[in-house]
Amino acid sequence: MIKSAVIEKLFKEFLESLDKAGLILQEGSIVDASFVEVPKQRNSRDENKEIKEGKTPTTWDDKKKAQKDVDARWTKKNNETIYGYKGHVKADAKSKIITKYEVTSAEVHDSQVLEKMVDTSDEGKELYGDSAYAGQDEILKRKKIESKINEKGYRNLPLSDAQKATNREKSKVRARVEHIFGFIENSMGGSFIRSIGKTRAKAIIGLMNLTYNMFRALQITKIKGITVSI
Repeated sequence: MIKSAVIEKLFKEFLESLDKAGLILQEGSIVDASFVEVPKQRNSRDENKEIKEGKTPTTWDDKKKAQKDVDARWTKKNNETIYGYKGHVKADAKSKIITKYEVTSAEVHDSQVLEKMVDTSDEGKELYGDSAYAGQDEILKRKKIESKINEKGYRNLPLSDAQKATNREKSKVRARVEHIFGFIENSMGGSFIRSIGKTRAKAIIGLMNLTYNMFRALQITKIKGITVSI
């Protein structure tokens, strides 16, 4: 399935069927990312140094290589240490259907993936995101996307009351993406996987995103009485 890119094809085809059924309203999108952890690696300092340089430690034999994940990375968030990957998503702001996704190692900042997440379908529409995407207005301007990214305060330049109020309004829409991650994590156990390597991680995360879209489509069609076929 991985070698023939079946997962990406299924995700795209199902998305097209939802679009044809009118379930994707395309009035704006939300971008965000969530950590997906993998079993922690117990490597020496020298081994980690080689891995960060893109090398495979010379001390590893074939058996050990098969058991080691050289693509996952360590990072910290709110004093919590995390090892694994990050699933980046773009979702339709109204329906909460995932329309695009990317997978990176955990240490990659959300903003570094923004340009890959947006495309011509976003032109002329609003894009919501938290302050992790602040400072990317040039990308959105170039692609003719209306920025609804939350503004970020700095040590010597705190947000004004007006900026805080605007952020709160934006967050009413942006917060919808948390429902997606909450469902994937709590109902699908998607915050931890046991695969090795980015290729497998991307495939599993892609399947989780597709499965989420199926569940979400069922929720919407039950309410609207629409039948979706693929």
